[in-house]
Amino acid sequence: MTSISAKVRISGRVQGVWFRQSTREQAAELGVTGWCRNCPDGSVEAVFQGDEKIVNAIIDWCHQGPKLAQVEHVHIEWLDSGGVFNSFEIRA
Repeated sequence: MTSISAKVRISGRVQGVWFRQSTREQAAELGVTGWCRNCPDGSVEAVFQGDEKIVNAIIDWCHQGPKLAQVEHVHIEWLDSGGVFNSFEIRA
């Protein structure tokens, strides 16, 4: 399979609703590596890396997010190289 990387910014009501923790759980279930963090503007930013199918699956999940989230927009930027990650982490 083809390994891809994507930088994603999720906006809406996505902070204070367990979005980052839920993203880490989804990444672990799917086998996606990378990171996510809260941004000062109230959005959540993430980099996902893995096989094309599983990266697309976690991006699809981001459109809904956890139960308390209200996702308004998901911006996707496909990366030539997002770094090499061994796990998925929450960054400060």
